[in-house]
Amino acid sequence: AATKLASAEKLMYFCTDQLGLEQDFEQKQMPDGKLLVDGFLLCVDVSRGMNRNFDDQLKFISNLYNQLAKTKKPIVVVLTKCDEGVERYIRDAHTFALSKKNLQVVETSARSNVNIDLAFSTLVQLIDKSRGKTKIIPYFEALKQQSQQIAAAKDKYEWLVSRIVKNHNETWLNVNRKMQSSPEYQDYVYLEGTQKAKKLFLQHVHRLKQEHIERRRKMYLALLPQAFEALIPDLDEIDHLSCVKVEKLLETKPDFLKWFIVLEETPWDATSHIDNMENERIPFDLLETQPAEQLYEAHLEKLRNERKRAEMRRAFKENLETSPFITPGKPWEEARSFIMNEDFYMWLEESIYMDIYSKHQKQIIEKAKEEFQELLLEYSELFYELELDAKPSKEKMGVIQDVLGEEQRFKALQKLQAERDALILKHIHFVYHPTKETCPSCPVCIDSKIEHLISSRFIRPSERNQKNLLSDSNIDRINLVILGKDGLARELANEIRALCTNDDKYVIEGKMYELSLRPIEGNVRLPVNSFQTPTFQPHGCLCLYNSKESLSYVVESIEKSRESTIGRRDNHLVHLPLTLILVNKRGDTSGETLHSLIQQGQQIASKLQCVFLDPASASIGYGRNINEKQISQVLKGLLDSKRNLNLVSSTSSIKDLADVDLRIVMCLMCGDPFNADDILLPILQSQTYRPSQCGSSSSV
Repeated sequence: AATKLASAEKLMYFCTDQLGLEQDFEQKQMPDGKLLVDGFLLCVDVSRGMNRNFDDQLKFISNLYNQLAKTKKPIVVVLTKCDEGVERYIRDAHTFALSKKNLQVVETSARSNVNIDLAFSTLVQLIDKSRGKTKIIPYFEALKQQSQQIAAAKDKYEWLVSRIVKNHNETWLNVNRKMQSSPEYQDYVYLEGTQKAKKLFLQHVHRLKQEHIERRRKMYLALLPQAFEALIPDLDEIDHLSCVKVEKLLETKPDFLKWFIVLEETPWDATSHIDNMENERIPFDLLETQPAEQLYEAHLEKLRNERKRAEMRRAFKENLETSPFITPGKPWEEARSFIMNEDFYMWLEESIYMDIYSKHQKQIIEKAKEEFQELLLEYSELFYELELDAKPSKEKMGVIQDVLGEEQRFKALQKLQAERDALILKHIHFVYHPTKETCPSCPVCIDSKIEHLISSRFIRPSERNQKNLLSDSNIDRINLVILGKDGLARELANEIRALCTNDDKYVIEGKMYELSLRPIEGNVRLPVNSFQTPTFQPHGCLCLYNSKESLSYVVESIEKSRESTIGRRDNHLVHLPLTLILVNKRGDTSGETLHSLIQQGQQIASKLQCVFLDPASASIGYGRNINEKQISQVLKGLLDSKRNLNLVSSTSSIKDLADVDLRIVMCLMCGDPFNADDILLPILQSQTYRPSQCGSSSSV
C-alpha cells in the first residue's frame, strides 16, 4: 500500500561527499504525494543536544512508532550520533525497543561512517525473509573494526600517493586522474570520501616541499662558512661589528654576488628560488636566521682561535730561541719540561709543538755545524801531519778533540757526537783532497756557479762535454774513473794518491799532470755513481777485479754505462778508453784460481776491446794492488787517447790568452750571499761577448 510522506521537496543524499556541498551535486528531491514504502528506519538522536530533552524526544519517537506500526511494515530503530552518545540515552533507547516487540536496534555514527550499511542491510533482511539474518554489531566494536579498515585503506592510499607523487609541484587534478583506476584510491574514497583523499595528497605535497626546502637550506648553510672565509677572512675587519653591519660589509665585497643572491621577495623559502636548481648562490635573507647567525659566530670564533693559536706558536718559537736549555740535538722528551706551560697545552696539540721543535732543532743544528766548520778552519794546524790516505788514528782524533774540547762551538754538538766526528773526517778529506765535490760549501760553490753560468748561456751541451777544465795553463788534467767492487776502487785510488804530490799532481815522462780520481763501487745508473758529472768528464777507466763476482760487476757496469748514452749526442762514453786489471788477493798469487781469472779477464778484454794487464808481481809488497810502472803505463795510454780524440790540447798555455782584451780576476767566498750573477751579467750580456777558444770554461 502507498504511504504518504511529509518530506516533500527535500533533497535526497547519495554519499558523504554531498554533506555541506549540496550545490556541487545533482539536485534530486523527494517526490510529492504517495510513495511505496517497504520498511522504516526509526532514528533516535542519542547525543546531548542544546535545549533538548531526551525524554521528550523519546515520547515523540514512541508516538511515531505507534503510527508506523499501523502500516505493518518492518521497523529498525537506529541510534544516531553514537560517537557523541550519552550512555543513559542509549540505555533508555534500548529499553524502548525491548518494550515494542523486541525491535532491532542498530547503533550508528554517520560522521564516522559506523554501522550505516548495517542499518539498511538489517531492514532489508526484515523485508526479504529469504536473506540471511544480519548480525548486529555494537557501536564500539564496529568502530574498532571501522578504524582498522580505514587505517589499512589509508596506508595503502598513502603508499599509492608516495609512489606517484615525487615532486612538490604536482597538482591534485593531475594526480587524481592518474589514481582513478587504482583500487587503493577507490577503497579509501569509499570509506573516507574524496576530500580526505585530497587532504592526504596535499599533506604529502607539503611534506615534499618542506623536505626540498630543508635540503636547500642545508646546502646553503654548508656553503656559508666558505663564503665567510672567502669574503671576510680578516678578524680585525669584523671583530667589532654587529651582525647588521657585517651584512652591509658583505655587500661591499667584490665577490659578493659570487656567493649570495638578493631576492626581491622574502623569505627565500616562499619564493620560486627554491626550485632554481641551477643557481646555488645563498639567499641573502638567510643570514637573518638563527642557524646562519650561529655559523657567523662560529666563523668569528674560529678566526679568534686561529689568532690565538698563531700567538701560541710565536710564543713557543720565542721560548725555544731564548731558552738556554735548548741545545742542538736535545730530544723533545728532555726539552719538553723546560719550555711547555699550561697555556701551550690548552691551545695546540703536542704534535704541533713537536713539529715546531723539530724544525727549530734542524735550524740550530745547521747553524752549529756551520760554526763548527769555521772552528775547524781556524785550527787548520791540527791537520798538517796526517797520513796521505787522510785517515786519522784514534790517538790523533783524541788529540783533535782535546784541543777543540774547550771551544763552545765544539760543545754545541755534544749531543751529536757521531755527526761531529763525521764533520771532522769530512774536513780532513777536504784538506788533503780539495775538490768542488768534497768542499763543505759544495752546494754554493762559486767555481761551479760561474762555470754553469757561462756554459749555460753560451756553450751548447754537445760542446760543453768536449771542453776540458784547466786549472793551470802549464798542467794537463787527467780525469780517471776507477771501477771496482768491495773496496777495490777506493784502495787503488788511495795508492795512486800516495804516488802523487801534495796537490794531486803526477809526473809522466818529465811532465806534470793534474790527476782527478773518481772511484765507483755501486750501481752506475745512480747519479752518485755515474761515470760523468757536470764537473767531471772522464778520460779513461781502470776496471779492477779479483774474483768472478767482481769481474761480472765490471762487465755489467760498463754495459749499463754505454747503454745510458746510446742515442745521445755526447755519447763519448761508448769510446771511453778502458783498462782491465786483475789485482792480487792477499796471500794468493798463484794456482789454478789465478790462472782461471787471467783467462776470463783476457776473454772479457777481447770482448770489450780494451787493454788487459797481467796481475801485479808479488815483489811489490803487502798493501799494493798495482805497481807504479803499471800506473804510469795506464796514464800514458790515456794521454795518447786524449791527443788522438782531441779532447784537450796538451799545448794549451797562457799564450792562448794573448789576444784577450780584458782580464778580470774575482775573489768570492763559497757561501757568500752576494750573487755572482750581479757581477758577471753586465759582461755576459754584452753583444761582443763570445766563448773563448783556449779551452777554459771560465774564459770568454
